[in-house]
Amino acid sequence: MILPPVPGVAGEVRMGTWALPGYTELRELGAGGFGRVVLARHDASGSLAAIKYLSPRLLEDGQFVTAFRAEARTLARLRDPHIARLYGYAETPLGAAIVMEAVNGASLAAVLREHGALGPEAALVVLKGSLLGLAAAHASGVVHRDYKPANVLVQGDGRSKLVDFGIAVRSGEAGARAGTPAYMAPEQWRGEPVAPATDVYAATCVFFECVTGHRPYRADTTSALMSEHINAPVPVEDLPEPVRPLVARGLAKDPAQRVPGAAAFVAELEAAAVAGYGPDWEVRGLRGLAACAAAIAAVFPLALLVAASGGGAMGGAVGQGAASAVGHLSGRSLLAKIGGAKAALATATAVVVATTGAVVVTGVRGRPDPPAPRPTPRPTLALDLASLTGDHTEAGLTVRAQYVKVSGLADAAVEQRVNQILRAPVEQMMEHYRSELARSRNAFPTATPFATETTSAGSDVVWGLRGPRLLSLRYAFDPPASSGIFFFREFESLSTTVTVDLTTGRRLGAREVFRARTLTASGMTALTGMLRRHDPERDFCPGYLTSPRVCRAVTPAELTDQNPPVEFMFTARNVEFSIALPSLDYPTVAGVRLFKVPHAEIADLIRPEVAALLPGAAPTPARS
Repeated sequence: MILPPVPGVAGEVRMGTWALPGYTELRELGAGGFGRVVLARHDASGSLAAIKYLSPRLLEDGQFVTAFRAEARTLARLRDPHIARLYGYAETPLGAAIVMEAVNGASLAAVLREHGALGPEAALVVLKGSLLGLAAAHASGVVHRDYKPANVLVQGDGRSKLVDFGIAVRSGEAGARAGTPAYMAPEQWRGEPVAPATDVYAATCVFFECVTGHRPYRADTTSALMSEHINAPVPVEDLPEPVRPLVARGLAKDPAQRVPGAAAFVAELEAAAVAGYGPDWEVRGLRGLAACAAAIAAVFPLALLVAASGGGAMGGAVGQGAASAVGHLSGRSLLAKIGGAKAALATATAVVVATTGAVVVTGVRGRPDPPAPRPTPRPTLALDLASLTGDHTEAGLTVRAQYVKVSGLADAAVEQRVNQILRAPVEQMMEHYRSELARSRNAFPTATPFATETTSAGSDVVWGLRGPRLLSLRYAFDPPASSGIFFFREFESLSTTVTVDLTTGRRLGAREVFRARTLTASGMTALTGMLRRHDPERDFCPGYLTSPRVCRAVTPAELTDQNPPVEFMFTARNVEFSIALPSLDYPTVAGVRLFKVPHAEIADLIRPEVAALLPGAAPTPARS
């Protein structure tokens, strides 16, 4: 969910620094040469966010402003639960700010500083979580270049998130030596092009430090440290035997000899962990890491905030590591990222759909595969991707969006209606981006770089169920990174789900899918219970900082409104709900979360005629 600033207000100067309108600063989380990070409350909703402000003295330096804006653009492309989220970017003649997720946790640097070396299982858990964040970046062609303990946030449950993409570059780029010397790969020291293997090296250095309590190379001078990273053998003798091969491969001097990327490294890590520490290594590691985080929870920013206000029972919950918000600032930046899962469309090579039993496989890219054998000709349906492009010079916006288009339906009128339904959300979102950017440019017509900057927006497709009767999908939107105050009015600006009946050409919303008794208070309580049982992070409890600790249920309106904060999409096995948690009174700006409920479990809440179309669903006959 994106929290907008106060409409029509460009911001104000408070205590000598520019402040983003619509937010009240609660306390400073960190400061450095690039700027400062504060914990702030959104005035309209009461939700918390971390806001990073560019230092006022750097506003006149085009190089720093460009880098700050580039960080926001990078984060806008990355959507993964293991990367802290970007919620918005604002830039005016008065100042620039990145609005970020307030993460429940403390930096790994603080954990190591407090506790020293971690057990091997806990260290493996840290490495796995942040490697998954790196894997999402690598899949988008981004190399972090500054992986280090200060840029890994450990949450109260032991899970970790990656932050700070301030010096990230595209894979294959070269340039000035940049990074933190203790964790820089040999190719970084030499100023050579970087690749995902560069991040693997840094992550292995951090893992080494977590296990041993010290870095692999510890020279006192920069030149000596460079020599060790480039030439010195890997000190595997300091490590337990089960992880020595993993570290030796991750710290190979030649990037071609390392694991090629974070995703492959995760697979090797899990194999080494199971072989060395047993199949339950991750459970033990999470427990140990959560204990370390809980031990320092009293100094989490939110805990300090609660203590200062006499939080009572709330303070006790925070002290147990149940909740906290942390912001981290390095010499260059803090990060965050737009949330939810992003399906990389480039990885999809084909889609399959059928009507009346006939199946056609149509290649999205490349030549079509031959159709499956069939006894007699029947109407067939093909799915393909169409492009929506355009240049809006008055807004400085280039649109490169994609949407789904169907062909082959027996009824031409139904086919036309289906394609109108599938195209409309993308057209509406691109028009929203255009109008918002044009508004920003008109508000500051003389501000640099409004006159010349061009940004881009697009959309990807997350495929759900593809026939034979229902087509269900989600559009994941890539928003533009504007130079003006540009926030999205609702979370729905980032994604929209569409389910359409391919026989009738109707778009199916909540009222067409769920039984009438489901769309009541008691029905929503049952649905909320299902969602809680399938919460991937096991903490879905809106209002969990309040006393008594009671979770309210989703309301019917939150599923049926025109722009609902709770959306659903059918897949081959599940009904996948995407929920903007702040809309349900979640106390922090926690973004969106996906809940996957199996068809068989939720069938009794769905209309029988719809459940009959879902694989594995067996609805119980009942009055709707």
